[in-house]
Amino acid sequence: MKTIYLDHAATTATDLQVIDAMLPYFHENYGNPSSIYSISRITRNAIENARTIVANSIGADPKEIVFTSGGSESDNFAIKGIAQALKDKGNHIITSQIEHHAVLYTCKYLEKNGYDVTYLPVDNDGIVKIGELEKAIRPNTILITIMHANNEIGTIQPIRQIGEIARKHGVKFHTDAVQTFGHIQVNVDELNVDFLSVSGHKFYGPKGIGALYIRKGSKLTPLIHGGDQERRRRASTENVPGIVGFGKAVELALDIMENEAKRQTTLRNEFIKKILVTIPDTILNGHPADRLPNNINISFEGIEGESILLNLDMYGIAASTGSACSSSSLEPSHVLLSIGLTHEFAHGSVRFSLGKHTSQDELNQVAEILPDIIKKLRAMSPLYNK
Repeated sequence: MKTIYLDHAATTATDLQVIDAMLPYFHENYGNPSSIYSISRITRNAIENARTIVANSIGADPKEIVFTSGGSESDNFAIKGIAQALKDKGNHIITSQIEHHAVLYTCKYLEKNGYDVTYLPVDNDGIVKIGELEKAIRPNTILITIMHANNEIGTIQPIRQIGEIARKHGVKFHTDAVQTFGHIQVNVDELNVDFLSVSGHKFYGPKGIGALYIRKGSKLTPLIHGGDQERRRRASTENVPGIVGFGKAVELALDIMENEAKRQTTLRNEFIKKILVTIPDTILNGHPADRLPNNINISFEGIEGESILLNLDMYGIAASTGSACSSSSLEPSHVLLSIGLTHEFAHGSVRFSLGKHTSQDELNQVAEILPDIIKKLRAMSPLYNK
């Protein structure tokens, strides 16, 4: 049975061209980049080449890019680093209720260590209320951290406007761009951000590699100590194969990004329309237009999302109930509750996320199979009485 993989927001397969680029740095070019002999200069040059590729892709200077182990580390590095570096100026942080747990749990940690955090509400489409954000800024506010696009419902935030407000009030601004980077245009100057987190495995790069953009002149306390790597901002011997693969994945993503965004948006819209028409008592979660090209999040009344996934899996269809980082939790999604869904509707949500290999035929197959699954589950559900 061929798998129809519709969980690209969770992770993607590493592109074969990326793997080919990485292979020499596992065995042939294995030198420690911090050493001075020739094989180490090869790895050092490879790292700097990848750094330049990443920097150019977001309109940054290579010196503003720090490689990390992924999006979660980048978020932790930015938020904890700013909090520590600016603690003499204030202790107030502003974020939203629908952030990834890498941001929310970091903020909760800081609350236990003397910091004050405001968790902004969002509207029913999952968009931060700009007016409430500006009202939340205080004289002791040192950081605003709002994600570029939500990993569960795909809603894209008005980051440029938020950045303008942050600059007007002299507050540092961080955005988690893990879901957008490599899929839609990301430019740090156009977005008015000071810090930006990205991760390689969301756009066909390897797992375990990411980056943090740090605007020149910004103060940031290192998260990891122990060496002089990454201009003394992130200690640890560099993950050379991962960094090389990350750079290659960025190159490949940029080549197809515009066309893929258009193609996936068309597929997305057609699939959403078909499901909402053919299956009663369903709702689309997230903004209908200002959303990621590949994101489809739908709630089905009266049934559990996990049951839907198990039935889809029997047909070789892989999807998700939300964030992969919280998929083992029995609690409904904090994102869906924040946009006003009841617990029952939140529990019945499924996220389908498309990729560059997703075809119209695959989505047609899912659209044919899904109504019967929903009908069967609802017939067995005491929660559905229609």
